Amino acid sequence: MQKDTTHLKTLLVTELDAVTEELKTLGVHNPENKHDWVATPVDTETSEADENTSADHAEDLEERTAILADLEKRYNETLLALEKIEAGTYGICEISGEPIEEDRLLANPAARTCVAHKEEEPSLLV
Repeated sequence: MQKDTTHLKTLLVTELDAVTEELKTLGVHNPENKHDWVATPVDTETSEADENTSADHAEDLEERTAILADLEKRYNETLLALEKIEAGTYGICEISGEPIEEDRLLANPAARTCVAHKEEEPSLLV
């Protein structure tokens, strides 16, 4: 029997919307790959770029890229969970094939493994 995922799907859609808005403040969505976001530099209007200003901009872009990478991971995990709901495979541990505990899914609706295997969760390859 298929588990009712209505509430969890609502949580996932809300999370996807929030993460998408955060990502938009840091970069742009790659139109050729739905899983990829690219950090963009802060818009600067200074015509004179001295060494310190250039270094600050480079540091800022590096920081934006790191934050974007974490958000992109959350985005892709959430997107995958929504795809699994549509496919009817949501809530199944990717390692054991057993159902993921409901408490775990409520705490992290994008969880891909049961509690016993959460430290072994494979990286997303997108």
